[in-house]
Amino acid sequence: MAANKVVAFGPVALTTTLTTNILSPGTTTGGTGMPENVANLYFILRHIRIVNKTGTAATVSLWKGATGGNVAGTEIIAQATSVAANSFLDWFGLLRLDAADTNKFIVGGSGTATALTFQAEGEIGVS
Repeated sequence: MAANKVVAFGPVALTTTLTTNILSPGTTTGGTGMPENVANLYFILRHIRIVNKTGTAATVSLWKGATGGNVAGTEIIAQATSVAANSFLDWFGLLRLDAADTNKFIVGGSGTATALTFQAEGEIGVS
């Protein structure tokens, strides 16, 4: 049985800079007597919610890529997707981000500065 910890990520206000790093797993460091081959964390995202706190629709775009990367072919979940005024966009699924992977970042932003907020639920594990 996995010993992952269930966690909430965010909230993070999205800016109009579409290369903003929103989320990425880290590594385990330090300690004494650590087991071999235990160095990296991973996230398992199960739910992402984008909340629009304004009275005007705003767009959201997200990528899974390298740090600050939003290149073609790495788009996920939403691309210039409109989130209605005073509403939200929900995504449910299963998305793993591993610290050992090159493309471990959720990167993105909004078409309107700080109109949208990113939040997510999932798990953190040790690989």
